[in-house]
Amino acid sequence: MITVHHLNNSRSQRVLWLLEELGLPYEIRHYQRNPVTNLAPPELMQVHPLGKSPVVTDGDATVAETGAVVEYLVDRAGGRLRPPMGTPEHRRYTYWLHFAEGSAMPPLLMTLILGRIRKSGPFFVRPIARKIADTVAAGFVTPNIQRQLAFMESELAQRPWFAGGEFSGADVMMSFPLEVAVVRGGLDARFPKLKDWLARIHARPAYQQALKRGGHYAIVR
Repeated sequence: MITVHHLNNSRSQRVLWLLEELGLPYEIRHYQRNPVTNLAPPELMQVHPLGKSPVVTDGDATVAETGAVVEYLVDRAGGRLRPPMGTPEHRRYTYWLHFAEGSAMPPLLMTLILGRIRKSGPFFVRPIARKIADTVAAGFVTPNIQRQLAFMESELAQRPWFAGGEFSGADVMMSFPLEVAVVRGGLDARFPKLKDWLARIHARPAYQQALKRGGHYAIVR
């Protein structure tokens, strides 16, 4: 039996969604973030040395990192939700599978870090911290995010899903960064194709079922 070690409000929500899409049976072990630090609990280190989620166990196999988990589960389901090898769709599938965490998430994570810097330290230091954070955001982080969103918008202007004409595991991978982008990355009405894509994935029955099983998911607004 596949077990998803599921941390609330995290990347592991899309693993539950993928399993629902694939129709693979699974069970969930729930873990809650520390309410003060927002970090994963130490119990996750008993599953994987880094103590992070998502982690999937399946018999003797332990698989971490969302992209690796997606590839493992798609293989487990006989290649469903993966375009045929050697096709343009498969090349795009591979690209977006890696783009989600390799390119899209780092600047979005920086917005979280800069937000915390703005609020850190004694009150008399905060104006300086805010100035530094604002300079980094304006000079690098925000332009990078906006450039990426424009690129993704242009891609979805050419096809309904990230890999091509059919929904795939690449769309599952892209869900988390784009949901985060709505909350703190400036994904708004300027990007109608991305907004439409988000509406379509959120309406999928498998997505809704994963929310029911996974519990409250605060990243979705």
